[in-house]
Amino acid sequence: MIAEDAVLLREGLVHLLRRFGHRVPAAVGDGPGLLAAAREHRPDLVIADVRMPPGFTDEGLRAARRLQAGQPDLAVLVLSQYVEQTFAEELLEDRRADAGMGYLLKERIGDVEEFADAVARVAAGATVVDPEVVRQLLARRRDPLARLTPREREVLALMAEGRSNAAIARRLVVTEAAVAKHIAGILLKLDLPPDAPDDHRRVLAVLAYLRA
Repeated sequence: MIAEDAVLLREGLVHLLRRFGHRVPAAVGDGPGLLAAAREHRPDLVIADVRMPPGFTDEGLRAARRLQAGQPDLAVLVLSQYVEQTFAEELLEDRRADAGMGYLLKERIGDVEEFADAVARVAAGATVVDPEVVRQLLARRRDPLARLTPREREVLALMAEGRSNAAIARRLVVTEAAVAKHIAGILLKLDLPPDAPDDHRRVLAVLAYLRA
């Protein structure tokens, strides 16, 4: 299901998603419309603009979070025109173990294959953060990550994009064993609890990264 107030972008998203085999039961232009349509269709994934009518603040984000409160397995991919740190952090903090979550800049839609891959990963339960969001947040505040090596920061950045160990290994041209070793070092240096499930520790690591 799509919630986007710009008609041309909304229709383009419908066409694009159907091209990649997704069924789109509804496409709406505001937060109240999203809530009403979701109650009727109970989608598996919602793609929503952050800022929509009537107030153009965070209507899309709030509507998506309300839907997740009633449907914990609902995957949500939020789109934004600009990097908005607070929204990215809120999404990750509110992430549920059984639901995918994503935050992408709208310009990412222009790379059709990359966008389709992000949609598929969020629908499958992954957390996906736009690489530009990651880059800008890292550039602003680095201190809590000072203990990480440059390679560990590269690995953590790719983790924040929602990449698997295998995908990180391919991107950095290293073995999966090397990636696992880097991740173990990251978790240790960020003082993340070893008794927590691995997937939860990865999300905590990404949160530490975005707050750094």
